[in-house]
Amino acid sequence: MSDFQDFLKRQFAYVAIGEFKPGKFEEAQQLYEQAVATYGEGFQGSYLLQEPGTDRGIAIIFWESASDMEASHTEAHEQLMKKMAPLFASHPQTSLCEVVCNIQTEQPVAELV
Repeated sequence: MSDFQDFLKRQFAYVAIGEFKPGKFEEAQQLYEQAVATYGEGFQGSYLLQEPGTDRGIAIIFWESASDMEASHTEAHEQLMKKMAPLFASHPQTSLCEVVCNIQTEQPVAELV
């Protein structure tokens, strides 16, 4: 029965939508990449999206469970977030979402573009 329960488990996604001060997106991206590199168990991948021609973006970080996400908040991660905070034009909107549908293509996205 536990195999069936494992099958029913869903991923979680931490989503942050925000805007950086003019010209700060690239610096924020570097800090984001460093922060993601600190993640351990339960980390499933991430995306950082930028609206073309702006400093607005969306970060999506996938986790096996909400508790794995909470456990990822190490001192190194917190220090990187403190460095990133002053780069925001305003406080980002954040939420934790349950992944209810995941559709994959057989071709990598890079090949589709």
